Amino acid sequence: MANTPQSKKRARQNERRFAVNKARRSRIRTFLRRVEEAITSGDKDAAQNALRAAQPELMRGVTKGVYHKNTAARKMSRLSARIKTLG
Repeated sequence: MANTPQSKKRARQNERRFAVNKARRSRIRTFLRRVEEAITSGDKDAAQNALRAAQPELMRGVTKGVYHKNTAARKMSRLSARIKTLG
């Protein structure tokens, strides 16, 4: 348990940051799920639109420190490759 005032404050900050990051990660997953659903339904236009909507969210997650840059790049690359094969 935190004893010093500084460690108590850090614990409070960590709780707040955890909640914010959790919400952001959930929001990003929702956007990615929409892309996945569009891909499985076979609708290329809907999948492309969903990917366009998901891309800024994913990149925002990178700048906020929720995801690593390469993780986001890999997700975008794999999704766009799957959309490309829909034809």
